[in-house]
Amino acid sequence: MISFNYEIDFKLDKEVETSKWISDLIIEENYKEGEINYIFCSDEYLHKINLDFLNHDTLTDIISFDYSVGKELHGDIYVSIERVRDNSKDFGTTFSNELARVMAHGVLHYCGYKDKSDEESKLMRSKENHYLSKRI
Repeated sequence: MISFNYEIDFKLDKEVETSKWISDLIIEENYKEGEINYIFCSDEYLHKINLDFLNHDTLTDIISFDYSVGKELHGDIYVSIERVRDNSKDFGTTFSNELARVMAHGVLHYCGYKDKSDEESKLMRSKENHYLSKRI
């Protein structure tokens, strides 16, 4: 089950369609959907999580905590709406597209994709683009 939670004044458009899109991504990657929680929050909220849990004193657009068991995906995905909005401007894309990209990114991490090396980042970006093309 995919759920959407809000720590700020923001509401995701098309929750049902977005949930199905994420579910389809999980199925296409040959995983099973467990409990995945998206938590939409502010820079300040996510910065505190980054400091407290990862010891990183930086702003970020997404932090995902993976609780998956085998091929069944479970986790919490925190998304800073402020970062996504700023990044969409910086990257010359729409807010909606950038938000979908980071939402897919979090789940793709649960599917085993990494983004530390150039090669890993290239594959991650390719996967993101593939799933973005299937978005409703």
